[in-house]
Amino acid sequence: MSEQRTWIKNPLAVFTANELDARGGIVTEGQKIAELLASGQHPSQPVDHIFDASESVLLPGLINTHHHFYQTLTRAWAPVVSVPLFPWLKKLYPVWARLGPEALGLASRVAMAELLLSGCTTTTDHHYLFPQGMEEAIDVQVDVVRELGMRALLTRGSMSLGEEQGGLPPEQTVQSGEVILQDSQRLIDRYHQRGEGAWMQIALAPCSPFSVTTDIMRESAKLALREDVRLHTHLAETLDEEQFCLKMFGLRTVDYLESVGWLSDRTWLAHGIHFNNDEIRRLGAAGTGICHCPVSNMRLASGMCPTRDLEAAGVPIGLGVDGSASNDASNLMYEARQALYLQRLKYGAEYATPERVLGWATRGSAKLIGRNDIGQIAVGKQADLALFKLDELRFSGSHDPIAALLLCGAEKADRVMVGGKWRVIDGEIVGMDIRSLISHHRKAAAALIADL
Repeated sequence: MSEQRTWIKNPLAVFTANELDARGGIVTEGQKIAELLASGQHPSQPVDHIFDASESVLLPGLINTHHHFYQTLTRAWAPVVSVPLFPWLKKLYPVWARLGPEALGLASRVAMAELLLSGCTTTTDHHYLFPQGMEEAIDVQVDVVRELGMRALLTRGSMSLGEEQGGLPPEQTVQSGEVILQDSQRLIDRYHQRGEGAWMQIALAPCSPFSVTTDIMRESAKLALREDVRLHTHLAETLDEEQFCLKMFGLRTVDYLESVGWLSDRTWLAHGIHFNNDEIRRLGAAGTGICHCPVSNMRLASGMCPTRDLEAAGVPIGLGVDGSASNDASNLMYEARQALYLQRLKYGAEYATPERVLGWATRGSAKLIGRNDIGQIAVGKQADLALFKLDELRFSGSHDPIAALLLCGAEKADRVMVGGKWRVIDGEIVGMDIRSLISHHRKAAAALIADL
């Protein structure tokens, strides 16, 4: 039986994340992109379906490379609305320690639904909280990913350096190195898919220098090398973290990263703000990637990621929405808009163009997570696509459709395709009762902070 062919015909505009011409649209066949058509061209073979995209801006599916799904339960919580990272964490850790599997499932659904509606087709998540009863947290997330029909790279996070050892997290949130490594191996064996078109992957993600031991960093790097999976952590997010590394390890952040075997192209880092010129050069030489999280960085007053200097050194750049307690959204188009403006503030308008920033959200993010089959519109790539209409009042009077997505503030995709299947149609997720999800999620969020 031949695979279904769909012509997404004559888009209003198209961003391919490369130099290819697709003004006449694209043809998908099964899970892949089969043809790109120039203006006026027609498919080389008959198609089963035609979607008129003449009112739509066509993009590759966006890729989110840093998040904490569970944090959707603690958005805009008054005690942490106006504090920087370390006190923010200290206040929230005891709340998060109360997390249970059902609440995590709801939080993950909300985060992924919001991402999907923003045009995101592939997401990562950095889950590092495993209090008692949450030993199978990643398994809970796997089920939600499958339910939503998105691609995901779920990272087995960890915290092993509690307050008693000089770390930041409370003791009830940390695990032993043995437990962390055993579960990491289990998850890789059970869920990690390899090769083109993978839907589910696993990476290893000790949380941060101030919440894990040196041993777990080293052993995670060894396991990742042996199993050929990727490594992820927070690094150089705040000056507090830099001071912690100097006090605890006698090393700056990148020196510490190298000392534990993480300075490689297997690694991508969240935030990456506070680097000196030599550290930027070394990151580039190693091919270590940086996920820029502009909204979180502004929300917590952490600083500005030096994207232009990192790119000049050869560092891959992607985008992430970060946890929904420091954003407080899971909308990747909104994130891209903020990246555009924050980097213009740092480097000027000529550098931070809409095309550059959309490139970070697509092709750049794909590189961070080791994928070359997604993040671009090209023949042979996965049919992961986002289409946006410009029919809202906010777009009236706009002239450049690609620029209008960011400058006029697109927030919601009209259609989203993942692996050749429509997952969002007319701005609604196929098969999902959003109102019911919101109701259950709100109850779980209220229960988490009850009596505090």
